[in-house]
Amino acid sequence: MSTALRNLSRHPLRSGLALLGIAVTAALLLDMVMLSGGIERSFERMLLGRGFQIRLAPRGTLPFDTEATIPGMSALAARLRQEPGVEVVAPILGASLHARRGDSLVTLFGYGVDPRAQAMYQLQRGRDLERDDSAGVLLSGAAARVIGAAIGDTVTVVGQLDPQLAAARMERRLVVRGEVRWFYDYQGQASIGTLLPVMQDLARQRTTDRVSAVAIRIREGMSVPAVARRMRAEYPSLEVNSVEDLVAQFRQRLVYFRQLSYILGTISLAVTVLLIGTLLTITVNERLGEIATLRAIGVQRSRVVALMVAEGAVLTLIGTVLGIGLGLVTARYLDRILTSFPGLPAAISFFVPESSSLATAAVVLLASGLLAGTYPAWLAARTPIAETLRSEAT
Repeated sequence: MSTALRNLSRHPLRSGLALLGIAVTAALLLDMVMLSGGIERSFERMLLGRGFQIRLAPRGTLPFDTEATIPGMSALAARLRQEPGVEVVAPILGASLHARRGDSLVTLFGYGVDPRAQAMYQLQRGRDLERDDSAGVLLSGAAARVIGAAIGDTVTVVGQLDPQLAAARMERRLVVRGEVRWFYDYQGQASIGTLLPVMQDLARQRTTDRVSAVAIRIREGMSVPAVARRMRAEYPSLEVNSVEDLVAQFRQRLVYFRQLSYILGTISLAVTVLLIGTLLTITVNERLGEIATLRAIGVQRSRVVALMVAEGAVLTLIGTVLGIGLGLVTARYLDRILTSFPGLPAAISFFVPESSSLATAAVVLLASGLLAGTYPAWLAARTPIAETLRSEAT
């Protein structure tokens, strides 16, 4: 290792430029490895934010369609709780709402939840709703800003507007209990949450007891796919999807991201191999006399080969370390750009740094560095001793 470092330091500018090139290609490879599976992992984590593995929705829809709903939730929930393997049933209603701010109205998205079995949010400040807290409301950070409300304030929530009278059909005054992060909100979405019966009143869905979706948590040790299959057969009018099913559908829709990552990752590896191979080939040609002298005094051919391969490995190792740092910085910047697209949940990330991603990129790059040193090592091993020494002497 020390010999390889000493040899590379003979030409600091050339070695520095080579390291910079390797760092750039390493950063590109790392970003592509993170992109190839990062969005799927972040999507799965979002769905499993509260440990609910199965989603029920109206046939042909995904939560949260504010138009398509499931009627008779109370009876359905009672049946679902009797299903083998079902631990928790969490009904959810999504609806478009408004809130009064002075003389104007601001548009909100509303969630109706059961706080005892909720799969939608994480409390950040204040306190959660109680099971009988029909006067309480939870706000996202964006909703708190647009309404101008803080914890403890009273807000007026408008359920429906009569387009002919320009008046509210349903209004409720609610007290802000806490600020939460809604898992499915997109960046900057203003959302609120109330008890399910309150939201049903605001959305005029109480009489038919309708909800938008049902999240189900399966008992530990039970097979989620088996429970999902049984529910599909028992509830043919509903869309029954496990998290695994939803991730598979998501993967199919975003297959171009994986293809792009494979193409750009392959290009980065090819550039790395060519860069290291070219540098080491030039180094071998410059040191033919030194190599022939070493061979003449008894240094084994395998030792010469190992020296050249070690130089390639050292170049790759240093470049990879620099590239990982550069890749993490660029991934954060690129992720900020991609996640700013409208309609994407804020919990989605395109680049997810994980130890497995870092290890994969490092191993592939080191293998590429060793491969790149193979041809220069072969040239060094085939150096004709007598002819080379005579050429150097003249």
